[in-house]
Amino acid sequence: MNPPIPPATAPAPAADDAEHLRLLTLFHYVVAGLLAFFSLFPVVHLVVGAVMLFLPGKFNQPSGDVALTRVMGAFFVCFALLIIACGLALAISAAWSGRLISHRHHHTFSVVVAALLCLFMPFGTVLGVFTLIVLSRPSVKALYHCGHAAR
Repeated sequence: MNPPIPPATAPAPAADDAEHLRLLTLFHYVVAGLLAFFSLFPVVHLVVGAVMLFLPGKFNQPSGDVALTRVMGAFFVCFALLIIACGLALAISAAWSGRLISHRHHHTFSVVVAALLCLFMPFGTVLGVFTLIVLSRPSVKALYHCGHAAR
């Protein structure tokens, strides 16, 4: 007579999973800082665009076309604001994802942020790939599910 088959259980967490998640948290904070720093580089374009927009006479045009200078200034301002806003939003998301990883909450949010971090080469790409690899492990997913059951 065969003994009864035990029900399937969640995989036991590997000993390294907690350490990997701790390192991912730390690197999310570091990459978030780098992202915030680099996303502020277009402030130069923002200032030049604002000067072109509000003081078009400071730029010498042979044709004297002030309207073209203002249009280009508006383009510079809008483009710089878009780049800065997207960069800072990704930096805030990366920092928040690091916090969520440390608390083992919102697995899906961290996966989405990891995929978006792949756009920030080379540091975000490396962090995003490693985060996706670690968060896709069944033992790490079990750590997240255990955290939800404890609430």
